[in-house]
Amino acid sequence: MDTVLLVAHLILAVALISVILIQRTAQDGGGLMGGGSTMGGLFTARGSANLLTRTTAILATLFICTSMTLGFIASAKHKTRSVTDQIAPISAPAAESEAAKDKPETAPSVPVSK
Repeated sequence: MDTVLLVAHLILAVALISVILIQRTAQDGGGLMGGGSTMGGLFTARGSANLLTRTTAILATLFICTSMTLGFIASAKHKTRSVTDQIAPISAPAAESEAAKDKPETAPSVPVSK
């Protein structure tokens, strides 16, 4: 599943880059399709702007969705505990801990002076 999603993500990235490079710039009317208003048909100034703007928006939305999905899948695969849970607790040597268990808990004795 994640391999298919990764391939789709890469295809979307290439398509998004291509569509962005085809768009006309605001300064010179350039882009990869050239400048000027002599181009006819689909790539007129107004027609290409509407088509390419919508295509860019759709591709960008799909790219963001696949990015978030891939991130969610990756985080679900590598879910670990907290960093503080991974630190081993510092324990006393075994002999001291067994001796402490054998001692009964008593109240400290306070000398009473008369």
